[in-house]
Amino acid sequence: MANTKSALKRAEIAERNRLRNKAYKSAVKTLMKKYIGAVDVHATNPTPESKQEVESRLSEAYSKIDKAVKRGVLHPNNGARKKSKLANRLKPLTQTE
Repeated sequence: MANTKSALKRAEIAERNRLRNKAYKSAVKTLMKKYIGAVDVHATNPTPESKQEVESRLSEAYSKIDKAVKRGVLHPNNGARKKSKLANRLKPLTQTE
């Protein structure tokens, strides 16, 4: 346990930051899963509505990833890798249209 007042304060701040980072990472994962689900639905039944859904989910996921990178929750390369992974999911579907 922390022995000094400053060490105790740093421990409290670290815990607060850990919880904030955890919330961001969880939100990013959730949005990525929702996007992947929307892509799967669009792959089985390509309709204009499902394409619109995919694009909106992609936009939400990109936005949350970019915010997490901006706030230092994710490393820039990690954010870029996640965005690339999402884009590659959609790539085969757009080439067949």
